[in-house]
Amino acid sequence: MSDAPKRALTRDDVLAAAAAMVKEHGPRALTMRKLAAELGTAVTSIYWHVGNRESLLDALVERTVADLGEIRAQGRTPTTRIVSVTRALRAQLRGHPHLVAMVHERGLTERMFQPATQALVHEVHAAGLRGGQAADVVRSLLFQVVGFVLVERNRERAPVQYPGDESLWDAGASEHDPGLAKGLAAEPDPERLFLLSVRAMVEGLLAAPPR
Repeated sequence: MSDAPKRALTRDDVLAAAAAMVKEHGPRALTMRKLAAELGTAVTSIYWHVGNRESLLDALVERTVADLGEIRAQGRTPTTRIVSVTRALRAQLRGHPHLVAMVHERGLTERMFQPATQALVHEVHAAGLRGGQAADVVRSLLFQVVGFVLVERNRERAPVQYPGDESLWDAGASEHDPGLAKGLAAEPDPERLFLLSVRAMVEGLLAAPPR
């Protein structure tokens, strides 16, 4: 009995395989030849479905932005709702590191952040902020999230640089604060620190007088 006919390759198949390759190895590892080999097809078939490599990367950017989707705030108070947006954005960035890098390399980072930015704009308006003050709050929070994720990624890539050496925090260095010395020598809890810093930022920014 003959095998069932092989399903025809589709554009979605090509994009899904390319996205998986980028996720595992980074955007620079993506070549049309490697992608064709991964899919068991000819390079000409890849070109037929998605065009050249630049067109493929553009299509992957569109797919990434669409996959990230809309961010909806949760909670009842302005602070909890705004913090929920920053947590959702952090989760998106951590869940798609290589795809996010690809978007950034193509100069479309602002577009990728648009759903989160729009959610923050809505929430700061609901909290009563307008104009330049509202813009400062939105930008400050975006910078905080992106910077925090970059620090997290750097620590994960090179953990040997962060040994938590207690000898760095003797009585003199810690200004005779053993609790502080112990805390700084311990492995940090990123989730707790993120929430602590963002909540403090949001509360401070919302309470600041209009400029």
